[in-house]
Amino acid sequence: MNTVRGARERARIEVTAAIKDEARRMLAAEGAPRLSLRAVARELGMVSSALYRYFPSRDELLTALIIDAYDSVGAAAEAADARAAGAPPRARWIAVCEAVRSWALEHPHEYALIYGSPVPGYSAPTDTVGPASRVGNTFIGILRAAYEGPGLALPPLPPALRPEAERMTADFAEGLPPAVTAALVAAWAQLVGLLSFELFGQFNRVVEDRTAFFAHAAGQLAHGVGLPAV
Repeated sequence: MNTVRGARERARIEVTAAIKDEARRMLAAEGAPRLSLRAVARELGMVSSALYRYFPSRDELLTALIIDAYDSVGAAAEAADARAAGAPPRARWIAVCEAVRSWALEHPHEYALIYGSPVPGYSAPTDTVGPASRVGNTFIGILRAAYEGPGLALPPLPPALRPEAERMTADFAEGLPPAVTAALVAAWAQLVGLLSFELFGQFNRVVEDRTAFFAHAAGQLAHGVGLPAV
């Protein structure tokens, strides 16, 4: 009985993977708004009713793809930070930034799914929050280590922003000074903006050596959150 159950579980894993792979191909070819379960089933030679047993709706399939993408870029960020263990916090920060860029360049359509335009009619469930937080939590860990160790050059915080910075700190960055939390959120938005400009063509005929440009920009972001140069 266990052998039969194991075989069924393996088959389900394989079919689920095939469905998601085909859906990713469709994302690359046509974009998320045109993704449909019927089209995926047709390409896989399945009847729609069979595919619905794996993903009852398009939104559930999109959610699975979104979680996979967030987990993938999160794992890349965490691995880069682990490889930089023992390095100064600034070097760890830049290593993570470069890992996120490398992931984005290797997975442009998955990047667009999670950081591009919202999919019309789709609302992400709370299941996506944890995976979506992995990159940010990696940066927060670096900043905590710096704050508790060599220290941070705290960026200025306008008095009008303090209540919001304190709320954000309590929500997701406990242990950091509110000024650093506000700077971190700004740096994260700038990082996504840099990557979007590169992936979506806004740097065409503007920035030629994009690797060097990104390395400089990542260093500026590190400076902005108060990480010392050494």
